[in-house]
Amino acid sequence: MSATLADPGAARAHARAMEGTVVEAMPILPPRADDLPAGVAAGDLLWEETIAGGGYASRTVARGTRLRLIDLRGDACASLLLFNAETPAERLNIADTIKVQWDAYPAAGSLLLSDMGRVMASIEQDEAGTHDAFCGPSNAASNQRRYGDGRNSGAHPNARDRLLLGAAKHGLARRDVHPCINLFKGVKIATDGAVVPQLGPFEPGRSLVLRAEMDLIVVIANCPHVLDDRPWSIAPLRVTAWRGPTTAEDDPIRTATAERRHAFLNTEDLYRR
Repeated sequence: MSATLADPGAARAHARAMEGTVVEAMPILPPRADDLPAGVAAGDLLWEETIAGGGYASRTVARGTRLRLIDLRGDACASLLLFNAETPAERLNIADTIKVQWDAYPAAGSLLLSDMGRVMASIEQDEAGTHDAFCGPSNAASNQRRYGDGRNSGAHPNARDRLLLGAAKHGLARRDVHPCINLFKGVKIATDGAVVPQLGPFEPGRSLVLRAEMDLIVVIANCPHVLDDRPWSIAPLRVTAWRGPTTAEDDPIRTATAERRHAFLNTEDLYRR
């Protein structure tokens, strides 16, 4: 038995000695970053965290917040869920996101729509171009088949259960874990209907910026894509969020198509009080 287990006083001293320790994957409190975009003040930084491979994170962000995700080593997979922070029964609807915009491949300028026809977030910038709106998250059964273990407490946790842990921090349950979008790992649908993975690894440092169009609960799991047939391989994912203005009426993402204009009107109706 180790000294810290045998002696609670030693355990306390050891725990306190860890104060100030910094590791690669952790939240930074208070948040700080030396690579904020021009015009963003340090005081506007809201969230700075690196999510380890196999990890997850969740946070509530306000309308107008910018959320930047960086695939640090070219092998992250950000499985993303969004909920209306005020009424979480409204959540990201991947099927409607594809159908309403007539586009199966989210990229810069695309909207992420709710099941009530509202814009939850816009993809303001995208250096990756490889995202997946079809396959959903890995689960315990898929990880069991591939790695021999898919438990949350094991060495190969699955994205669905990680999303559940993140959602649970906001009072949500298993039935609230809806189909996600996978960012940084993509698929294409061939003319014969075959699903063609685009899983990399890619160049390190690819980034994507989301603009929150309503107050959101954001839940992210960083686990291998469900179609990734390599041995367990997943890289850290950096998350940075800062305050920003809400979308203007002449915003080019908003005005690009009739469908997008109408979705923004639906969102603004939510805030007309």
